[in-house]
Amino acid sequence: MKLSRLIALMVLAHTAFAGGRVVLTLCAVELGGTPFEVGLVVSLLAVMPVFLSVHAGRWTDRSAVGKPLLLALAMLLAGLLLAPVPRLPVLGVAAVLLGCGFMLVHLAVNNAVGSGSPHGGPQRYSMLALGISTSTILGPVIAGPLVDAAGHGAAFRLLAALPLLALALLWHERAGAALAPVRAVQPTRARMRDLLRHAPLRAVFIVSALLSMGWDLFTFMMPLHGARIGLSASAIGLVMGAFGAGTFAVRLALPVLGRALAPWRVLAGALALAALVYALLPLSNALPVLLMLSFVLGVGLGSALPMIMSELQSSAPPGRSGEAIGVRTMLANASQAALPLVFGALGAAGGTGFVFWALATILACGIGFALNRARQGLSDQ
Repeated sequence: MKLSRLIALMVLAHTAFAGGRVVLTLCAVELGGTPFEVGLVVSLLAVMPVFLSVHAGRWTDRSAVGKPLLLALAMLLAGLLLAPVPRLPVLGVAAVLLGCGFMLVHLAVNNAVGSGSPHGGPQRYSMLALGISTSTILGPVIAGPLVDAAGHGAAFRLLAALPLLALALLWHERAGAALAPVRAVQPTRARMRDLLRHAPLRAVFIVSALLSMGWDLFTFMMPLHGARIGLSASAIGLVMGAFGAGTFAVRLALPVLGRALAPWRVLAGALALAALVYALLPLSNALPVLLMLSFVLGVGLGSALPMIMSELQSSAPPGRSGEAIGVRTMLANASQAALPLVFGALGAAGGTGFVFWALATILACGIGFALNRARQGLSDQ
């Protein structure tokens, strides 16, 4: 399948998922859910993919890309059509469908993008990441006005038009080599621990986990930090938006950056920028400074994903790239499920500043590791 169509499928699916996640949260609150019940519903978006992503990645390795995408888009559609039923348990089922559906879209599209060009991985993933940045903004921007204008149920049903459009696009690609399997070679017995023992892949998993921590902590702790220092909800929203703007801006430049720098040097730079920002955040109470720091953090973390996906694709054993992406997805979803609990407890005990400085230290420790990998890559050439 052509890169432009893969990106279009991802944008449609991710916009539906991101918008559905916002409406799901607002709907759970509207139904009178307690904070725990609302958190449980939202956590179901990530919990099931923790257990299923590796198996799903293996499927994308051995199957034509169209089959996983067909099931994934059908699950997204089913979740959005089920969610208008005004019951919290039904919202939980819808969350599972949405989370698993988007997880499968993510795996199938990323595996297909990487297989499309063995030498242009960073540039292709940069274009895909730019599409994801666009849908990250579009989803909430579309969802909020839909809820205000038409209500939660209508918002879910209108968002369901997006996976329907994606299914129509996929239908036109149903025949021929466009939907060929991603890889022809398959291992006789796939075991996840073999990938974890593979040194180049293990290095990517470690750095990916560190950067996922940086991303997840910002989305969870920044609103708490902003409230603690007296920022209004609108100001906190601006700070969060500055982060998104940073990810979008850097991904516009990534095709050029990817040609100029080796992936591991970009990853080392991303860790360094994130560590610096987290070290400075607790010292900053002025809104302009917070906006600047959030933008810089978005630039750092936004530059990392295309490089990580490219390194996963190039380092994975033959026929196991989808499985490797599945392992990374499993780690990312586990981070999304666990970090709010861990860092929330740390923040309650030591304050938000303690949490930011602790993560800055952890990220700083990863800089040397990434630079060492960069040197090893140069010595192998």
